[in-house]
Amino acid sequence: MTHLVSLAAQSEVDEDKVTPGVLGFIVFAVMALAVWGLMKSMNKHMRKVDFKEKSAEPAATAPADDRRTSA
Repeated sequence: MTHLVSLAAQSEVDEDKVTPGVLGFIVFAVMALAVWGLMKSMNKHMRKVDFKEKSAEPAATAPADDRRTSA
C-alpha cells in the first residue's frame, strides 16, 4: 500500500492544464439525455405516420374533364 502513496505524491496537478471537470460532465449528460428523449419522441411520432402511396392511374381511364386539349 505504501507504493501507491509514493505514486500519488509524485503526480501533481498541472495548473496550466484545462479539463472539463464536473460541470463539463453534467452538461454532456444533460445533452445526452435530451437527445435520447428527442429520439424516443420521434420514434413514437413516426410510428403514427401511415404513408400509403397512391397507384398511378392510366391516362385512358381518366375522366374527359381532366384531359387537356391543345388549341
